[in-house]
Amino acid sequence: MIHLRGVSKQFDGKRKVTALERVDLEIAKGEMVSIVGPSGSGKSTLLNLIGGLDRATGGEIELDGAKLSTLNDDALTKVRRDKIGFIFQFFNLLPTLSCLENVSLPLHLRGWPRKKIDERARELLDLVQLTARLEHLPDELSGGERQRVAIARALSIYPPILLADEPTGNLDSTNGEAVMDLLSRLHKDGATICMVTHDPRYADYADRRIQLFDGRIVDDQSGRAE
Repeated sequence: MIHLRGVSKQFDGKRKVTALERVDLEIAKGEMVSIVGPSGSGKSTLLNLIGGLDRATGGEIELDGAKLSTLNDDALTKVRRDKIGFIFQFFNLLPTLSCLENVSLPLHLRGWPRKKIDERARELLDLVQLTARLEHLPDELSGGERQRVAIARALSIYPPILLADEPTGNLDSTNGEAVMDLLSRLHKDGATICMVTHDPRYADYADRRIQLFDGRIVDDQSGRAE
């Protein structure tokens, strides 16, 4: 599903910074992988490259059969739109839209019929146990509820891949565990999930734990902790 071969990323500024260096990684369809490491180790950079939010300066990334380096900006946007659901630490919900409208937005952008959009958005908000919050604005929700809305929105297009960047980073332990239980449920239903986290408790929800240090993979542990 996800293949990285010799992937590097450098940022140019007053001095050149190497965020990732010759990373090789394969993530199979249906696998749940956590990416851990200290601040500045390249975790979010790796996730952004996999998701096509940034381009590598070396190596090759293949995502569900598409080689990202060969795609122009329009084609890369289409891959992100059709193949990836993004879940961010800061939710990225539109504050003036209700829960239902936030989840519906990606489907409107794809030109779905209004009735089908409404059915799909309600189905997803029921999945994340927010049926009673359909018309609430983000500011009227708890942090855990906002993250669940963000997950519902990420799932709206039936994406084969979910990328989560610190999805529990702004949540207390109770809400964090609820979000991780939801991601685990999605994983059991067949979702391919790649998640950056700083919390070892949540990293253990995954099938594999990839540890980064100074832009390199230094450990790759298979097998979910019990």
